[in-house]
Amino acid sequence: MTPVARPIVHDPIRRGGPEHLVIALGSNLGDRHAILAEAVERISATPGVFARAVSTFVESVAVRTSGPDDSAPPYLNGVLVGHTYLEPHRLLSATSAIEDALGRVRTERWGDRTIDIDLVEVGGRRVHDETLELPHPRAGDRDFVLAPWLEVEPEARLTGRGRVADLLAALRGTAG
Repeated sequence: MTPVARPIVHDPIRRGGPEHLVIALGSNLGDRHAILAEAVERISATPGVFARAVSTFVESVAVRTSGPDDSAPPYLNGVLVGHTYLEPHRLLSATSAIEDALGRVRTERWGDRTIDIDLVEVGGRRVHDETLELPHPRAGDRDFVLAPWLEVEPEARLTGRGRVADLLAALRGTAG
């Protein structure tokens, strides 16, 4: 039998210090509070992830690919900040597994869901491939990400976009 070549698998845990982490969470189906609380617990229990703070949860209108949808169940959104030793793709795999465990079904892009977990920032890294984009490409345009993030990190900066306070002020049409 001829041996099969296998790719070298690198340890998914970084050898250096931890990287700053920002995760956005949302839910518009089921017991939203309980689902978000369970997601926070599971993220916090992930080896290599250290949650430092979780924002209060805010309600927002559902957003579809066509824009806001007042006829859909409203979302409850929040942000978790902390640190991680995990590489971004490994972290994405872990959060996707949490979504699956909490009943996430992927049938419609931007459709209703029990849980949505988005990586917003991981150590200021810039990643753009078929599975992950960092920083999150729409985070700087979403009040329901920026406001909770600002609550737990008043000096926060979104890589490539600037101060979160300024981005939020611009969205709201107020002076930053």
